[in-house]
Amino acid sequence: MVSPQRKGGQLKPIAHIETPFKDKFGVPRQAGLVDYEARVVFEPEFCVHEAVRGLEEFDYLWLVWLFHLAERDRWTPTVRPPRLGGNKRVGVFATRSPFRPNPIGLSSVRLLRVEPGPVLLVSGADLVDGTPILDIKPYIRYADSHPDARSGFAAEVPATLEVIIPDAIVSRLPQPLVGLLRDTIAQDPRPHYHHNPDRIYTLRLDRFEVRFRVDGSTAFVLGELKN
Repeated sequence: MVSPQRKGGQLKPIAHIETPFKDKFGVPRQAGLVDYEARVVFEPEFCVHEAVRGLEEFDYLWLVWLFHLAERDRWTPTVRPPRLGGNKRVGVFATRSPFRPNPIGLSSVRLLRVEPGPVLLVSGADLVDGTPILDIKPYIRYADSHPDARSGFAAEVPATLEVIIPDAIVSRLPQPLVGLLRDTIAQDPRPHYHHNPDRIYTLRLDRFEVRFRVDGSTAFVLGELKN
């Protein structure tokens, strides 16, 4: 059996990502669902420009990363995916659940540009702020794209919510965060079994805390904003 250790020690993060999502709640359920900028910042040992030479020739990247907020001492062979309402169990390897034998995630993100440092500016990440990055690989269209592939219980794009944001909130948020707030809530970050229209949810974006509730297919951002 091949050891999961790298020569000379354990696998170690090569970078971390900076995103506006400060908590797990609200992070897009899949990569590419919400378009916003994030920064992949290399750790000092790997902060070498030669290591990303030629990367700007690719439009998309694979990020291999660590579910650092979801590690458990034990794993279970079945999980309850949110897409199935949180009530039906399926095999963990038939899902993208964070609770895996090895808490490793994989996301395809769009590369916007390579900045000095180097720092990678990417779009569409589904990672919480500070997530450790284990590896970066270029996305190759002819090998990585399978448009006719079956997608099991996740075949259909989830329906989105209409989002109503009061002008008072819009005026206090930086403009890029207004669109991000709308797009994030539109993806309905609630557990799928929550249907109480009076229940209040708190979403942390950047330095702001925003409260909202959902009634049917409409989300209402409330008039209180903390920063």
